[in-house]
Formats: sequence, structure tokens, C-alpha cells
Amino acid sequence: MRRTRYGIDRGLSARMAGTLFGIGLLYVVLAALLFALGFNAGFILVLSGALLFAQWWFSDSLAMRAMRAVVVTPEQAPQLHALVDRVCAMADMEKPRIGIADSDVPNAFATGRTPSRSVVVVTTGLLKRLDQEELEGVLAHELSHVAHRDVTVMTVASFTAILAGFMARSVMWSGMGRNRDQNTALLFLVVMIVSVLVYFISFILMRALSRYRELGADRGAALLTGRPSALAKALQKISGDMAAIPTRDLRQMEPVSSFAFAPAFARGNGFSLESVMATHPSLEKRLEQLARISAELGER
Repeated sequence: MRRTRYGIDRGLSARMAGTLFGIGLLYVVLAALLFALGFNAGFILVLSGALLFAQWWFSDSLAMRAMRAVVVTPEQAPQLHALVDRVCAMADMEKPRIGIADSDVPNAFATGRTPSRSVVVVTTGLLKRLDQEELEGVLAHELSHVAHRDVTVMTVASFTAILAGFMARSVMWSGMGRNRDQNTALLFLVVMIVSVLVYFISFILMRALSRYRELGADRGAALLTGRPSALAKALQKISGDMAAIPTRDLRQMEPVSSFAFAPAFARGNGFSLESVMATHPSLEKRLEQLARISAELGER
């Protein structure tokens, strides 16, 4: 993997490795259960693996289509391309494709199976609300995701959850739950419980990684640009304006909400079940980190 000036985020790397290891263990549990119970494990494994490959291979196209985003050329969006060129030059990294989504929701996201196939998308609502320094901070945040390849890890980590979902559905489709035989009913219950537990644990692991990677991208962007305050202002503007966005527009972001710069909904503060399930850390936590970095850099 090519080294960029974003550097190596050892905390993020450790968490990505830990998440993949935990997901791998869960996969082994599921596979062992399938074989032990005599299910057609080969079919389920091949089918779920094929879907995962398709999701990974076409991840950029699927996200672009979901947001109705289009790739723009330097001639079509010269100022946006100039900012991306500047950040890529600072980071010493390959420039991704640039896309724009016609949405009033102020947001951005990065996706793609590899850095060479990545795309950074911004919405028209974001371009309308942010000044040049703030937009540069958001772009640096998204390019940090590309440089650290955490989008790819998030996609791969979804495999076990996909398999667990297929396993539960295959049991229901088989009619096992309607069988009156006591042993068959018990088998149905075991499979469903294990599937639900594996799905839930996979979900928690992925959400924890998602929250950390957002903090990591904030940190990488702040250190690269040397202007954490600009990124903080962008976060505050976006979060403040989100409450005024119609619900129908917010729903447009749902397919890419896990990869978006900011969550497209309001969320309470403090520890709660919602905070454990959240894809992003709280606004307060992100602003606190940026304030610490600003103080360390002596930013005025």
C-alpha cells in the first residue's frame, strides 16, 4: 500500500485488524454450525460470498446510483477539482474521481473498492453552505478514508452479517419452523438464535469501527491541512442546518449514511443504546478532538 502524508493511523489499523479478526471468528462459528446441522452450507457460502464480492466490486457504482450522483470533470467543477488537487498534493496521494449529488442535504462521502477506483462525492447543499477552507477540511476528511482504505474494510466486514441474514432466511424458507417435530423445532430455534447473535455482534463491531474511523479521518484532515478550526466550523454548520432539511431529503442519504461525513439526523448526547448503535461519534466528541488538535498546533 502506498504511503501518503496522512501517515499510518495505528489506532485505526489495530481496530480494523481486530474487527476483521472478530468477524472472522463469527464466520467460523456460522460455518461450523451449518456443516454440523447438515445444511447445504456450500450453497449459502457461495451465494453470500458472491453477493459480498458484487457489493465490494460495484460499491462505488451502487453508492453513486443511490445518491443519483454524477462524476464531474475539472471543466464542469473547476473550483471543487482545484481544492481536491490541493489536498491530494499535500497528502501525496492519487487523485480520486469527483462526483456531485444534487441534494440539499449538506454532506459528503467517499467510496470505492481501492484507492484507484475511489470516488469522493459532495452534495450541492454542501457546496452552497461551506466556504473554501471549510470545504477543504471536509474533502481532506474524505480523502483520509481513501488513504487508509477503511471503506474497503467496512465493506469486507459486512460478510458475516450477510451470511447470518441468509442463514436465518434459509431456515424460514425451508419451513423448518412450521415442522411439529420437537427435534426439528429445537434445531430451528438454535439456528435462529445463533444467526441473530452473530448478526448483532457483527453489527456492533462494525458500528464501533465506523465511529472510530470518523474520528481518525477528522484527525488526519486537521493535521494535514493545519486548520482544525475550519473542519470544526464545517461540522457545526452541517449539524445546525441538518434540522432544517426535510425528512424526504434526509432519506436520500440513507443508502450511504454509514459513509457520510455527518449523520443525516439529529442525535442526543451522552451514552445510550443509540450512541452504541450510531455510525458516527457525537458532534461534541468530534469538536473536542479538533479543539485539542488546534491547541497542539497553536492555531489562532
